[in-house]
Amino acid sequence: MIPQRLSAVTLGARDLPSLRRFYRGLGWQEITGSDDHWTSYLAGGVLLALFPEEELDAEAGAPDGRGGFTLALNVDQVDQVDEVYSQALAAGATSLAEPQDRSWGGRSAYIADPEGNRWEVAWAPGVVFGERGDVVSFG
Repeated sequence: MIPQRLSAVTLGARDLPSLRRFYRGLGWQEITGSDDHWTSYLAGGVLLALFPEEELDAEAGAPDGRGGFTLALNVDQVDQVDEVYSQALAAGATSLAEPQDRSWGGRSAYIADPEGNRWEVAWAPGVVFGERGDVVSFG
């Protein structure tokens, strides 16, 4: 069973430092470890992440671009990335990037739903979920 949760929305930023200044200008508090390469905010139990657009598309196996954003489903254990990826393909998803260990310390895979919306299935060290499956802390 794939957990029914939306853990993160990652926006592909064309100018991450500028976008970061915008969200700080709103008064939003960044998660520890944020910088001009990756920034994240805890927004009501979902992470809003900012990541360079070209790098997001390259990591997702879609160098031609797929809309500038990715929805993410974070799982509790590293081996669940492969399990959820396989289950999603069996349900009709298209593979964009097979499960692999990432330079940021976690493991992820990318799929597209039948209409091409991009999802990341990820395990990230330090993500803690609450009882309802919402993200309660990161890092």
